Amino acid sequence: MTQYMAMGLKGKNVVLTGASGGIGIVTAKHLLAEGANVVLHFNSNQSAFDGLVSEVDGHRYLICQADLRKEQDVKKMFADSVKKFTTLDGLVNNAGVWPPVDTPIEVMSLNQWNNTFATNLTSVFLCVREFMKNLRTSPSPNPSIIFIGSTAGVFGEAGHVDYSATKAAMKGMVLTLKNEITKISKSGRVNLINPGWTVTEMAEKGLEDTQKVTKILQTIPLRKVARPNDIAKAIVFLLSEKLSGHISGLSLDVTGGMEGRVLFNPDEIDLGSI
Repeated sequence: MTQYMAMGLKGKNVVLTGASGGIGIVTAKHLLAEGANVVLHFNSNQSAFDGLVSEVDGHRYLICQADLRKEQDVKKMFADSVKKFTTLDGLVNNAGVWPPVDTPIEVMSLNQWNNTFATNLTSVFLCVREFMKNLRTSPSPNPSIIFIGSTAGVFGEAGHVDYSATKAAMKGMVLTLKNEITKISKSGRVNLINPGWTVTEMAEKGLEDTQKVTKILQTIPLRKVARPNDIAKAIVFLLSEKLSGHISGLSLDVTGGMEGRVLFNPDEIDLGSI
């Protein structure tokens, strides 16, 4: 496995939810390459890990299936994680869902609303709760919790009020939990990363619409969308006590400078930058 820079993560135990997805699998590669031990959570796609773990010592990872909407699944995942690694140093709340169909609120079903909240927000509550419980019983000197939000929680997103509401709520959680964690571990940190449009399977359908992509790029100074690697590197940065030990309560937008306004004309956009 390719070795990355020494970020101070060697021997750290990190729980990564949604590890089989686009951002998740790339983040897992970075963490394992940095020498971290990783709990690789998935819900339905374990095969995504086949190539990832083929060259990794089995003592350094744990693959866990869980429906994070279910309390008992989350409790079991953390119990299994603690059994293998004892101390948990990091939690990356990456799992989530973005319903691909634009659905105005007047036609959105309660079932969609509830499912998006359960998948994106209740799951995070359950995971953070178990992480904090373990932090009390098996202290980590420099624990770090990362939430993966979205620019939809910053600017809003028409047709996706359920998604944008869950991502906006994460900021309130982070601002509260950055204070709560220090009552358990004085060096504990909690931060939020807000990716903009990123080339992943979840966003793939939306990025097939060239007219929509042109409108997106008109709001981004760098005039390109992110790759999972861009988000993964931000996650590694905020997990690392060595690099970000005095950063907590931060909302880091990884967006290419995206703004909620048009910066370019359509003819100034190169769709090849996707």
